[in-house]
Amino acid sequence: MVRIWLAFILALMSATIAAAQTRSVNPDDLRLELQVEALPTTPYRQEMILLTIHGIYKRHITREQLIQPDFEGFSWMQLGEDFWYESLIDGLPVKNMRRRMAIFPDEFGTLEVGRFQHTLTLLDEDNKWFEHTISSDPLSIEVQAEPKRDDWWFPVRGLKVTDDWSNAPDQLKEGEGVLRVVRLSALGASPDMMPPMPELRSPSALIFAHPEKRLVELTPDGPRAIAFWRWTITPTNGRSAILEPITFSYFDTVARVDREVEMSVQRIAFGDAIVADTRPVTPPERQARLWPGRVVGAAVLAFGIGLALILRRRSVTFVPAQNWLIRWRVWRQLRRAAQRNDRRMLRRAAHALDALYEPEAERAALLRELDSALFGPTPQQWDAPGFACAYGTSLRVPRRDFDLRKTPLNPSTVE
Repeated sequence: MVRIWLAFILALMSATIAAAQTRSVNPDDLRLELQVEALPTTPYRQEMILLTIHGIYKRHITREQLIQPDFEGFSWMQLGEDFWYESLIDGLPVKNMRRRMAIFPDEFGTLEVGRFQHTLTLLDEDNKWFEHTISSDPLSIEVQAEPKRDDWWFPVRGLKVTDDWSNAPDQLKEGEGVLRVVRLSALGASPDMMPPMPELRSPSALIFAHPEKRLVELTPDGPRAIAFWRWTITPTNGRSAILEPITFSYFDTVARVDREVEMSVQRIAFGDAIVADTRPVTPPERQARLWPGRVVGAAVLAFGIGLALILRRRSVTFVPAQNWLIRWRVWRQLRRAAQRNDRRMLRRAAHALDALYEPEAERAALLRELDSALFGPTPQQWDAPGFACAYGTSLRVPRRDFDLRKTPLNPSTVE
């Protein structure tokens, strides 16, 4: 009895396998479906639409190739690799394939997604290969034009914005700059849909804009576009600067409303610009009274000492006079560069003069303005003679802490 049942089961399995491996293909054995994610309303142009291509295969597959349509009127992204898995239908194991895609309508009106074709290599009764192709049905999608607006059209399902600084923007050291990085992360958008990097403006800051960076991350919920906006900023007035706000808008495709993003006004400053002066106030000294007799006596004494040194052939230093001559030569070089409108020679001479005099805030501000005119992102009109005149008034107290003759100066600066 057991042998009879075993023979019956083997015969049944053989018949099933033989039926599965034939050149005649039952349409229910191989199916390919195109599914679109349900949308709350008619989508706008460039709004993301998620598609799922689902294949069900009850026959053994040797090779396969999925061919997608041209997507005329759409931009598209494939969200990862094809996913193959097994499931049970009527108690029998079947193979499944899923492909996730995001499409973005480039036009409005009635658009059509063409047929997906899956070319399969199957086995016949003689275990020979033969090809068989199955197709999905085409899909029509109604798309409406975006609302009229003055700024950038930016439809996304979610947007996250961060505003980071390399260091505290209101505690900069003298001459230091700060790097500002704004990061945009938009779900349901491709990198080309992101708004362009705005122009950061300030009436009293030197701003260098770095090249924009754009990336994309593929997630099951759609592509996530990421953009980095970067600027290096330095105050040009020696104290502080105010950065104008950054604003842009986007369309929330989930709530179906326009939203506004605003990064408020930001102050950047050197640390000493916000710290109060806590140095003790020195009371004014009593005015010295000069007696005529003492003045004459001191002059006679100084003359006598000098004459005695000369008579004894002692060495007398002429360093102050030589230092004055060096300062005069550099000043003459600065004026000549201003007359020729030679900005680089003007800068070289100005920095050389700055080293020969005690520090002055007014002179430091003039040097920063000169650097901004030379190295700023856009050329600026510059009054070279006016700069030389203003710079000359800032040269007040010569330095006395070293011998200028022993200080290496640029030969192209001092003639």
